Amino acid sequence: MICKSALISVIFLGAIAPVGLANVFSQEAREVCPTPALSRLQRHRVAPGETLATIARQYNLIPATLMGMNPSLRDGVVSVGQEILIPPYNGIQIEVEPGQTWVDVARAHNTRADVIFEVNGCQAEPRVVFIPGVNWAPAPPVTPSPNLLSGYPLPIMAEVLLRYGWQLDPVSGQVVFHGGIDLSAPTGTPVLAVGKGVVAFAGYREGYGNLVVVNHAQGKQTRYAHLLETVVDTGQQVALGETLGLVGQTGRPSSDRPHLHFEVRYNSNLGWVAEDPSSYLDIQEADSHYNRRVRRQ
Repeated sequence: MICKSALISVIFLGAIAPVGLANVFSQEAREVCPTPALSRLQRHRVAPGETLATIARQYNLIPATLMGMNPSLRDGVVSVGQEILIPPYNGIQIEVEPGQTWVDVARAHNTRADVIFEVNGCQAEPRVVFIPGVNWAPAPPVTPSPNLLSGYPLPIMAEVLLRYGWQLDPVSGQVVFHGGIDLSAPTGTPVLAVGKGVVAFAGYREGYGNLVVVNHAQGKQTRYAHLLETVVDTGQQVALGETLGLVGQTGRPSSDRPHLHFEVRYNSNLGWVAEDPSSYLDIQEADSHYNRRVRRQ
């Protein structure tokens, strides 16, 4: 008899093909794999006095999870008598695209393929799956002008120390959600605006350290954190490539090396929601440029 963890590992090998798995393991998979998360949904009927926030707390969830599972809640309002689907833990429900593998799905959501495979009951050909630990957010607004955020936040392309998404924090050793990217640079390196805008904040903020926040057109925002110092003021207009501050290690940086923590966010009814900065910066090019420079040294 194969132990549960070993069997799941063997079955998971089927995920290198499109989501369907080898039938030879299907019966034993059903015996050792947990019940799929989407088969454990509860139904909650809204009572007088309840709000989205109080219902989420009752089930140890965040409101965004309930909004993702229940499109009727996406304005943030509940109605007495309304029935709400409650998942077993925080996460999102997605449809699997034809031909996608578990690895593809995991990569698209910055999580682990083996985890979502098991959470979804080691199913053979799921069409809809649950991704745990991923926060639902409204779809970003219409794709902005390609020139809106066209710059790079440092004078030269840099090594990426930590990417966007669920990552192993090198300082705490815990898996955390990283809302931006960390770009390695020497202390004192100028930090540059990636597009024109208005400085919404310039100063110290817990966790971020010395921080500059720039609001751009079309509901976009960029954040530049862990700075040694800032050189702009709140309310100041800044141009593409203008210096905002200097690289440092203030706040709670995720590395013992000086670096810039850079974020891109968009305005929504949930506030300023983080996006993957690689949609705007050519991170792969940055990595390869760094590696070529290291090899020449």
